[in-house]
Amino acid sequence: MSFLKRSSVSFFAILFVLCFAASAFAQITVPRPSQAASVMQRVGVTDITITYSRPGVKGRKIWGDPLPEQASVTGEATLDDQNKRPKDAAIVPYGHIWRTGANEATQFVVTDDVLINGQKLAAGSYSLHTIPTKDEWTIVFNGAANQWGSFAYDPAKDTLRVKAKPQLVNENQEWLAFNIEPVGEDSAQVNIRWEKISVPFTVKVPDVAATTMAKLKSTVGNAKPDDWRTRLQAGNYLLNNKDASDDALGMEWLDQSIKVKETFQNLAAKANALYKAGKKAEAIALAEQAVQRGKTDKVDTTNFEKRLADMKAGKI
Repeated sequence: MSFLKRSSVSFFAILFVLCFAASAFAQITVPRPSQAASVMQRVGVTDITITYSRPGVKGRKIWGDPLPEQASVTGEATLDDQNKRPKDAAIVPYGHIWRTGANEATQFVVTDDVLINGQKLAAGSYSLHTIPTKDEWTIVFNGAANQWGSFAYDPAKDTLRVKAKPQLVNENQEWLAFNIEPVGEDSAQVNIRWEKISVPFTVKVPDVAATTMAKLKSTVGNAKPDDWRTRLQAGNYLLNNKDASDDALGMEWLDQSIKVKETFQNLAAKANALYKAGKKAEAIALAEQAVQRGKTDKVDTTNFEKRLADMKAGKI
């Protein structure tokens, strides 16, 4: 082989490697017919995040029984392949697994253990699939969190299945939507909404107070040695929130904050806590110390000085 030929082969080999490397690492974003969307709701201190793609109705038949020519696909196996879908088939055939969206399977992420329609789901990331029928839907939380559609769906990896009732609505929803409404102090309702169907299911945090306390302890425990603010904020929460009910730990965290760095903010917070606990003389002495610290640090103490005056007069 001549030098020229060998050089040409080497050049194209190198070019191929470079192109392959670029394709392996480049992230290219282009428009999709079914655009990406996400919705997040915090319940207490627990985040619920749903990421999905939004197919449109586009005048098509969305729900219905499989056609006879689809009968070869048995059980719950997906019929969600547009390249194999017969012309007049429903987009979402009853009785078969559906990605509940388009493109990648819908992702459901929850940061703490929750109850889905009363059944436990551990904190984690899941792919959310559904098996619709006319009168009842099965909502599937599958442990394979990142997969394309439902094509590689494996029921052996299901973590939880719950039942939900579809509801007919008058207003057409052109683009598939997940919304989270209503929201309460310890629960939220997730609604799958497309065409004239709405399917709700409930996500409940079993014990918001316990979950909050666990996160506070973890956050304070992992705080850096010089972090007085985290200890102050956690202590203030326990001392000023009626659902926390751990004044001793709250005071301990304020003391830790003061030990790390004595500031107007943490001295004033402890003075308020002492006064609330009925330790008036101790509270006033510490409040005066807080004002002095604030003036030294050039902090505006005007409002707290008014509060100190009220403490001394017994007006609060």
